Amino acid sequence: MEPVAPAPTESIDPSVDVTVADQTLTLSRWFDAPRERVWRAWTDPEQLAAWWGPHGYTNPTAIAETHVGGRLRIVMRSPDGVDYPIAGEFVEVGPPSRLVFTDSADEAPAEWRATLDSFRTATPAGTPLRMVVTVSFEERDGGTQLTVATKFTSDDDRDAIMRMGAISGWSESLEKLETLIQAA
Repeated sequence: MEPVAPAPTESIDPSVDVTVADQTLTLSRWFDAPRERVWRAWTDPEQLAAWWGPHGYTNPTAIAETHVGGRLRIVMRSPDGVDYPIAGEFVEVGPPSRLVFTDSADEAPAEWRATLDSFRTATPAGTPLRMVVTVSFEERDGGTQLTVATKFTSDDDRDAIMRMGAISGWSESLEKLETLIQAA
């Protein structure tokens, strides 16, 4: 994955608002679709697999057991065939307005973990990457305001992930989500 370093509040996609504060990277985008439709795209494994990840990436595995204690597992495959698994657990499920889940990249390829370490400035090399992701679905202006807030264990981890291209990756994922929603 090639590093990209947009300014902390700059998005590749002008429809995505980005804020950075308190160990948290937050992206927000409005969708011209009912909240229940956007919720389904996040909670149905087949739909999740269709949009998760930047352009050119696929998801051969997408498990979303959307109940408290349920498993989340996504294996994102790059265009050159490298798998980037994430795993977590749902800690809050409030249909159709809120999802909260843990997220770790413990199974990520060694090269990806080395790149993460190279972008960290204060975190010891090899420290596991841990996040808690809160996804909010708010009815607004006849559609849905989606907000994805990822809280890291440190500002250093948040900033390292941003330097690795998280903002552009999430922007592209949300573009794919828009395409999926509009096709339904």
